[in-house]
Amino acid sequence: MSFALIAAEKAHHSVSLLARVLGVSRAGCYAWAGRGLSKRRQADAALTARVTAIHAATRGIYGAPRIHAELAQAEGVRVGRKRVARLMRASGLTGVSRRRGVRTTTPARERPGAPDLVERDFTASAPDQLWVADITYVPTGQGFLFLAVVIDAYSRRCVGWSMRDDLRAELVVDALGMAVSARRPAAGLVHHSDRGSQYASLTFGATLRDSGLLASMGSRGDAYDNAAAESFMATIKTELVKRTTFKSRDAARLALFEYIETFYNPLRRHSSLGYKSPIEFEQIHSEETQEDAAA
Repeated sequence: MSFALIAAEKAHHSVSLLARVLGVSRAGCYAWAGRGLSKRRQADAALTARVTAIHAATRGIYGAPRIHAELAQAEGVRVGRKRVARLMRASGLTGVSRRRGVRTTTPARERPGAPDLVERDFTASAPDQLWVADITYVPTGQGFLFLAVVIDAYSRRCVGWSMRDDLRAELVVDALGMAVSARRPAAGLVHHSDRGSQYASLTFGATLRDSGLLASMGSRGDAYDNAAAESFMATIKTELVKRTTFKSRDAARLALFEYIETFYNPLRRHSSLGYKSPIEFEQIHSEETQEDAAA
């Protein structure tokens, strides 16, 4: 420790003075410097470089758990999570933490809502059994941009999304239409949302029926009854929206599209999925299903 301190301060004080104050010899100091970094410190330096690169590649979003998973699963590097956390602290690297935002849907007062078919059980045994949906807003220099999403509860994949300058029902109809067109789900899939007026609209209800989907809505005023969808919205707010100033709605549209389609779905690791990305998690399910069918 003394020799490391001398090395750090020798630009400001003479080695002789520092050695005398710390009670060590000049010869010992020079011998320590000649030995170079220990193997452990060399390994730490190399690992820090990888951690820094991963942190930058993931937009400064990942904390120690996800960087640890990236090292293990993508690069085959086996190190302890605490070591990754220590190196991140030493380098001043931090991930982003999530805070709850505000709700944007307004309760439907004129029409009865659908029954709650989920009852807070957001688990599914395969893709396209349960979809959850929600709406959020994105501040821009031109006013709010509204985002509606449809999330597959099995893989947390965003299977449908839509953006508009207003909160008309077309916002959620278009998001659902994208999901149905891309996934072609079998009849009986459950679509769960809160009791916002957009989801209770006649247009949205007709879209669900035409697609063979079952409507489900959480209890009025109960935030946990749509927690799975709100979790995605909290993630996109924390990892993108709150870290960016959008001058225009078009700039926000481009950033949201890029985040969902090039980062969140194919790359972002989820702790609930064993630190797999949504697409990777679905690919694993597909391979296992094919193996079972061939057996």
